[in-house]
Amino acid sequence: MLDQTEREQERSNPGITPELTTPLTNFDYSDGEVPDYDQTIKVFSEGDIVAGTVVKVDKDEVLLDIGYKSEGVIPARELSIRYGVKAEDVVKVGDQIDALVLQKEDKEGRLILSKKRAQYERSWDILEKNMLENQPVEGEVIEVVKGGLILDIGLRGFLPASLIDIHRVKDLHSFLGTRLTCKIIEMDRNRNNVVLSRRAFLEETASERRKILLENLEKGMRVSGKVSSLVSFGAFVNLGGIDGLIHISELSWCHVEKPSEVLSVGDEVEVEILEVDKERERISLSRKACLEDPWELLSREVRIGELLQGKVTKLVPFGAFVQVRPGIEGL
Repeated sequence: MLDQTEREQERSNPGITPELTTPLTNFDYSDGEVPDYDQTIKVFSEGDIVAGTVVKVDKDEVLLDIGYKSEGVIPARELSIRYGVKAEDVVKVGDQIDALVLQKEDKEGRLILSKKRAQYERSWDILEKNMLENQPVEGEVIEVVKGGLILDIGLRGFLPASLIDIHRVKDLHSFLGTRLTCKIIEMDRNRNNVVLSRRAFLEETASERRKILLENLEKGMRVSGKVSSLVSFGAFVNLGGIDGLIHISELSWCHVEKPSEVLSVGDEVEVEILEVDKERERISLSRKACLEDPWELLSREVRIGELLQGKVTKLVPFGAFVQVRPGIEGL
């Protein structure tokens, strides 16, 4: 049976059963506190680096899910330090990337983000450490600009043309797309400026290689090398990181007026080490020592009393000098 209260409710609400008037969900606000659902939304500030997932890639922008009330927006110009690249060539849907908050909200309530700025901030700290520890960095040449090259080292590093190599470089465009190892010689965060030197890296590496070679070279050793240059007093030979000198008197058993008579730049040559000065990093070489002594050869081929033909090389008051073999003259 219905009690008095239920009868009154039925008369005032015809067609509605008492069971349906019971609340479907019970919220207990007896303590006077109402849940703050805004607290469940992440709060970001300008300059924060956030992680997210790429959910959309358009020509002009990329949308990034960072757990905010709406996706963050990365304008195309904020995707890469490289100029003129397409968004689709930088990121793809599903990629996990970091971005820096440039603007908390635009007029549509969206966060404006920058991938390249996040990369810049992280890279700068690493590069500063490399410079302090005198460690080299490696990057791809992405641009040829007035006076040098631009390398991608996490940010835009400038490599002056005069510091690309130990020797002068004529064609800068030949380096495009190649990876170079350099030393950092200047950093200015306020001016967003990083200056590199590949020449410093090459010279340092060459110096280390020279020291190792000098430690392993000894008088009397025979080694192979390549003629690197010719001078009036002899020829310089590269031994794989350090040059040694063949004095003109050590080029041949024959008399040599000019080194170019017996050698050319680029020739492979076998030499004997005459002396190694480790302190001054100087090496004296002999090509003649690796050639057969013509006097020994003559002694095997010619007998006393045998007639020989030769070429008169010099006339003197007391006779004439005659060359009977290369490097051998008789009076």
